[in-house]
Amino acid sequence: MSSLPKPGAVLFAKDLPRVAEFYVGVAGFLAVHSEAGLIVLESPAQQLVLHSIPKHIAKNIAISSPPARREDTAVKLIVPVASIAEARNKAPGLGGELNSSKKEFEARGFKACDGHDPEGNVVQFREHVV
Repeated sequence: MSSLPKPGAVLFAKDLPRVAEFYVGVAGFLAVHSEAGLIVLESPAQQLVLHSIPKHIAKNIAISSPPARREDTAVKLIVPVASIAEARNKAPGLGGELNSSKKEFEARGFKACDGHDPEGNVVQFREHVV
């Protein structure tokens, strides 16, 4: 076992509970810590730290319904899931979406498909293939 902390990412969100619910419901993360403006989610392999966007900034951010994808960012999260098909089925009910199965691809022992969370953050979901 490594003595290093789990790898992960910090994601800033306007609607913290809704974004947390998405990652718990679609990717199976568990909420391991919660306090005002912060929710820490973990899987066996990684950690996702969700921070509230400060109110003075959040008031100027509009999240459409469905959310517009934020594809012009420098970072894309990679989240492992047991089943991309299952994640695709769950995502709309939690405010997100995965691309159609026609846009899935395989590489280096995984199948992948992009999608987005309830705030439009683009996420690549990966499923292990044998």
